[in-house]
Amino acid sequence: MGLAACAGAPVQEMSNARQAIKAARDAAGSSVSAPPSLVEAEALLNRAEVSLQRRAYKQARRDAIAARGKAAEALSSARTADDHDGGAS
Repeated sequence: MGLAACAGAPVQEMSNARQAIKAARDAAGSSVSAPPSLVEAEALLNRAEVSLQRRAYKQARRDAIAARGKAAEALSSARTADDHDGGAS
């Protein structure tokens, strides 16, 4: 029975990745180019979505978790940049 839980679609992981990417995008604001980690996060999420459609749930889960991690990096970078910009004014 434990395998059934692992084999299912990674709904929570996909949701977490989407929310993390949205937060990173919002924090990046209207900057001209997205930080590389945000671009990577979006690519990983796209790959996860393709895997999900193919029912390759294990790969989708891995990519969604990686996407969330990259989005967290992007969010951290955006906040750090904002802190530095705020301190300079």
